[in-house]
Amino acid sequence: MLYPNDGDVPGLDVSWSYSGFHMFRQWLAEAEGFVLTEMHGYGGDRPWTGVSTTLTPLLHHPDDGGPDLTPAQCAAMLPRLEEIARRPPAGDDPDVLGGRVEDLRRLIAVLRRCLDEDVGLGFG
Repeated sequence: MLYPNDGDVPGLDVSWSYSGFHMFRQWLAEAEGFVLTEMHGYGGDRPWTGVSTTLTPLLHHPDDGGPDLTPAQCAAMLPRLEEIARRPPAGDDPDVLGGRVEDLRRLIAVLRRCLDEDVGLGFG
């Protein structure tokens, strides 16, 4: 679950199963032009320093726990995520793509709340 860490327990969040979150992040990595499973921490040897994307804080983070992403990191990721939502990568099954885009829109809403409240993005 990703949520604004503002203490509003029943508040806005986006959640997946572990495998669903992994597939969502694989989809984002592909949109950024790399294969997530080639990266260090995902079974590969490719270092994160070799990838240039504002989405690195989201993609290179433990599935749950770990430090919150800062409001500044959220702000840096937001424009790219909005762009992907407007023009999602082609090639996915339309039903799968629709689900990914819907999840992405929910994540965007969570990030906007983080910025509005000036709080971090929690992973849980």
